[in-house]
Amino acid sequence: MRILFVGDIFAKVGRDLVKRAVPALVARRGIDVVIANGENAAGGFGITRDIAKELFATGIAVMTSGNHVWDKKELLTFIDEEPRLLRPFNYPAGTPGRGSTIITAPSGERVGVVNLMGRVFMTALDDPFSLGRAEIERLKAHAPTVFVDFHAEATSEKIAMGWHLDGLATAVVGTHTHVQTADAQVLPGGTAYCTDVGMTGPHDGVIGVERGPIIQRFLTGLPTKFDTASGMPRLHGVIVSADGDGRATAIERLSLTPTDIEDLV
Repeated sequence: MRILFVGDIFAKVGRDLVKRAVPALVARRGIDVVIANGENAAGGFGITRDIAKELFATGIAVMTSGNHVWDKKELLTFIDEEPRLLRPFNYPAGTPGRGSTIITAPSGERVGVVNLMGRVFMTALDDPFSLGRAEIERLKAHAPTVFVDFHAEATSEKIAMGWHLDGLATAVVGTHTHVQTADAQVLPGGTAYCTDVGMTGPHDGVIGVERGPIIQRFLTGLPTKFDTASGMPRLHGVIVSADGDGRATAIERLSLTPTDIEDLV
C-alpha cells in the first residue's frame, strides 16, 4: 500500500499544482490512495463545494481540513452531503460533517482516515489524544491501514501525538503551519511520522500570503489585508508505504517545483 498525502492546498496556485502533479504521481509512483488537506483551497481561507469537486476530480480520495474548515458558510451543509470531506474528529458532538472515514482502494484494500486538530494555540476542542486513539482502534477493526492528519500549531503537541499513536496508526502527519519539517521517519512501532508536511502553493510570501503586508503588520501592529501570494509554486507532501498489516515501512518527503512535475508528466 502506497499513500500520497498532499500538504495544505493553498488557493489557485496550490490547486493548479495538484491538477498537474497528482495524476502524474499516481501513475509514476504506484500510488494506491491520495489524501490531501484542502482547508485553504479557496483563496487561502476555506473550501467551497465547487473547489472540492474540482480537487476530487484530480484523483484525491479524501480531503481533510482544520481550523479554516468553516470559513465558507456553504460548508455547513455541503460537508454533510460529501463523505469524502472531513472536519476534525474532536469537534463537539452535533457539529456538521464527520471526522473519519474508510475508503476502498482500487486494489480492494480498505484504508481508514482520521482528521484531528490540536488544542495548543488553537481553538479549544475536545481531547484529540483520547478521542483519536479510540477512533483509530474502532477503524482498525475494519481497515488495517489508518492514516491520521493532525492539524496543529505546536510541534511539541504533534510529536507527542506521533508517539502516542505509534504502533496503532499507520501514519501520523502534521498540517497547519505550512512549513515542511525535515523529520520524516518511521517510529519504532511502525508508524510513519512527519511534524508538518508543508504547503502546496506559493512560497514567495509568508505561509501563502503576500509578504509585504505581513511584514508591515509585524512592524506596526496594525491590521492588514491578507492577499494570496503567487510566486515560487511548490507541492509539498509525503508518500507512505505500508505492509498488509498496516505497519509503515517507509515515508518519503516531497517538495516538487513545476519543473519537477513536468518531468513526472
